[in-house]
Amino acid sequence: MSDTLPFLPFLMFAVVASITPGPTNVIVLSHSARRGVAATLPIIVGGCGGAALLVLSVGIGVGDALASHPRLQRAMAWTGVLWLSWLAWQIWRSPASAIATDGAEAPRKPLGLAGAAGLQLVNPKTWMMALAVASVFAGHGADQTHQVMRLSLIFFVVSLPCMGAWAVLGAGAARFLRSPARQKRFERLMALVLLASAWGSLLP
Repeated sequence: MSDTLPFLPFLMFAVVASITPGPTNVIVLSHSARRGVAATLPIIVGGCGGAALLVLSVGIGVGDALASHPRLQRAMAWTGVLWLSWLAWQIWRSPASAIATDGAEAPRKPLGLAGAAGLQLVNPKTWMMALAVASVFAGHGADQTHQVMRLSLIFFVVSLPCMGAWAVLGAGAARFLRSPARQKRFERLMALVLLASAWGSLLP
């Protein structure tokens, strides 16, 4: 028990960082509403794995490089916001189609495991979370690398059920979205939420 106590603050941080609304969670919610929880698992695993790897990369040195180049941080943030804005536009303009009751795939290509992992590279929320982990929880000294590795693994394990909760929420909403009109309204709402979460990350 004493071994877990030092990680309790980080556990609470990881839960809050993983379960609060953000671009990846919005995509998980939208995808699960259309295709179901099982089909959304690759996005969940990819998103959680990509975030954990980003925590690891930032913690072992990338964070120091970014901290010394604030203009680079800003450029990366704007790149991510613009890419997420494009993704929101694609969701907004996608054609309406009813959710199939037999679990059939919708024609639009899903994001997938690799795409969800890559999304974290342009997700401003994930970068801010990783920088917070490196500066607050990673510590200093010879054991820092091992500490960052432990934190990355803990974050991955914690974020899986948190992001999974969004998939369950999306699957529960699917029963109200059987008509193309309702599906279109829902996807446009998700596009607006995604846009707001992306641009909100630029606020001080």
